[in-house]
Amino acid sequence: MVLEIEEKVIEAKKASIILASVSTETKNAALEAMAQALNDNRDKILEANRKDVETAEKLKRKGELSQALVDRLKVNDSKISGMIDGIRDVINLEDPVGETIDALELDKGLELYKVSSPIGLIGVIFEARPDVVPQVMALCLKSGNATIFKGGSEALNSNRVIFDLLNEAAESVKRMTTGAFQLMETREEVNDILRLDTYIDLLIPRGSNVFVKYMQDNTKIPVLGHADGICHVYVDDEADFGKAYNVCFDSKVQYPAVCNAMETLLINENIAEKFLPKMARMYDEAGVEMRCDDGSFKILEQIDFLKSIVRATEDDWRTEYNDLTLSIKIVTSMEEAIEHINHYGSHHTDAIITCNDLKKKRFTDLVDSSSVMLNASTRFADGFRYGKGAEVGISTNKIHARGPVGMEGLLIYKYILVGNGDMVADYAGPDAKKFTHRRLNKTASNALSR
Repeated sequence: MVLEIEEKVIEAKKASIILASVSTETKNAALEAMAQALNDNRDKILEANRKDVETAEKLKRKGELSQALVDRLKVNDSKISGMIDGIRDVINLEDPVGETIDALELDKGLELYKVSSPIGLIGVIFEARPDVVPQVMALCLKSGNATIFKGGSEALNSNRVIFDLLNEAAESVKRMTTGAFQLMETREEVNDILRLDTYIDLLIPRGSNVFVKYMQDNTKIPVLGHADGICHVYVDDEADFGKAYNVCFDSKVQYPAVCNAMETLLINENIAEKFLPKMARMYDEAGVEMRCDDGSFKILEQIDFLKSIVRATEDDWRTEYNDLTLSIKIVTSMEEAIEHINHYGSHHTDAIITCNDLKKKRFTDLVDSSSVMLNASTRFADGFRYGKGAEVGISTNKIHARGPVGMEGLLIYKYILVGNGDMVADYAGPDAKKFTHRRLNKTASNALSR
């Protein structure tokens, strides 16, 4: 089994070299073929997903799968349309491969170019979400990166059908390289992939915090991602209540099973008694369980018809529920809210609701998160919504890429030095030539054709 896995990885690694030089026209044609394949095979995808969901529901009843995981697994016609739109959005993005980032004259006739290039071979290991396959394959193809996919067993049928449709469509395009995309399916393959640091250049995990943390702790391969999505909304004492109700409701209820959903609501003590009762009624009607600190519990226990308020524990501030559960805390000031967010949060996405411009700036300056929202839902933290076409994941890393990662996070760069028989010896010793180090308004492609 290990040899078979390694053979697939080696094939993809070799293909990554060729894929890096495939033309924009060929890549876009492959992407359009992929989008069309999904559109032409909707029934096939839905049937495969139905089998996975039936199995997952049985496992959920046994307590072996969470409701959040089952929700992530489900594919419907609208989600397929979203996959198609995502691929076509990537077609419309500029091809970033080979772009000149910087150009510098070292001396007359000796020019240095910094040029964007693919990372190489990327391993994507994910739980439940079949829509990860088209999102990531589209971005990796356009950015010239070969990809190994390893999905969770709960989405086996969906992943296989979607991957096969996309891969066959892409490889059917003339001048498109083959073997660049590979699908792994067995549980044992995860640990085998983690050991293949000789070939795989970057790992992108998509799943629960336990799942991502396991990846980070068990491989030498660089890992891009986030272990937790503990997101906050702080309602300031100078907030517009109408905006606050909308943002707080959307951040929790619109789709609670994802990493950019709010998990903790922070409310300034000066407006808590006015703001919280109506907010709590909205949550209660939507089926949200509210885990309250002493201050918020004292306010809400007086409302007789609320069905789902309990006292919060210390663990609640560190918990990513991925469900209709919310922790609520009353704070004395914005500074206390910021301290709470930076201490308990996961540096993912956090929001403030306020009309005070000075507080907006201070909040964005001091909250150490990859996305900070002003009077807007945390659910906007998404590659598609950020105009990236799609995303390979959301990163809370502080090197390489941060926040929703689109194609720019799948690129590195190389230096190209264009000379004419130049030698370092000429720039050493008592009669050394001097470097000019002058910025150039030129591209590497023009220099290479001279």
